[in-house]
Amino acid sequence: MELFDQIVGTIILRPYFVAFLLAYLFACTLHLGFKRALLFAVAGYCIAWASEYSSIHNGIPYGLYYYIHSTQNKELWVLGIPFMDSMSFVFLSYASYSLALFALSPSIRKGGIYLLENNTIRHSMKVRILGALLFMCLDVIIDPVALQGSRWFLGQIYGYAERGVYFGIPLSNFIGWFVVGFFLIYALQLIDRFLTAKRAKDYFCAACTWRYLLGPALYLSVIIFNLSVTFIIGEYDLFWTGILIVLLPLTLFVLIQRVRLDKPAPDKAIEAHLRDFPEAVIPGRAKVINLDLL
Repeated sequence: MELFDQIVGTIILRPYFVAFLLAYLFACTLHLGFKRALLFAVAGYCIAWASEYSSIHNGIPYGLYYYIHSTQNKELWVLGIPFMDSMSFVFLSYASYSLALFALSPSIRKGGIYLLENNTIRHSMKVRILGALLFMCLDVIIDPVALQGSRWFLGQIYGYAERGVYFGIPLSNFIGWFVVGFFLIYALQLIDRFLTAKRAKDYFCAACTWRYLLGPALYLSVIIFNLSVTFIIGEYDLFWTGILIVLLPLTLFVLIQRVRLDKPAPDKAIEAHLRDFPEAVIPGRAKVINLDLL
């Protein structure tokens, strides 16, 4: 009953977290399949929790910080770490991975943007590195406003042993996010590669040509949410800094990539996409045969 009460408490205290988590499950299931979404939720949580446990005890990889246990009896905590905090890494890393795919995959423009992903791109090092960088960029916006949690509905849940140089956040924290983001995305790639090699059947919505855009939309939603909170609590310097060093450069980068890739897709890109995802429906080109992802 105590565990049940803590789960309910997490839902009541953190409705925004629940909304983002449900958005992840929806987006990742349509994009990669339910098995991959569920397995990564478990694996990603374990990786994130281990990194946080290490950091609050020895300062690696984020720098030494501590949690304030004021809500420990009101929401779910796991060995001194809020459940919602470690689980947040799952949907943040998936959103970063999806945006990296959006930036690097060939595409077709017909009634929207359709990405011609293939397994080579999905499992590539360049997607892993770019995704980790995008993951770190999220933290540049998220952590400073989270540190001001006492001024909004998050509450003051953590602090640093020593005030950092970036709005109270030490630079080691961003390095840690890049490293952990790299391994989180690598774990997702390994899960996808393993299930693909095992020819594990999974269900995805082949007829939803917009499914590749849900992850990038989740990424943007997280940024908008945190920048909105930053503005509402009156941290205008932090708000404009987030715009200038993250949102504006990120938008320009993605737009440049899209201009470069939004040329008529070569036949080999279409062939590679259909080879790896034979049930995919390319606008104006294919029909759904069934909904099994082989």
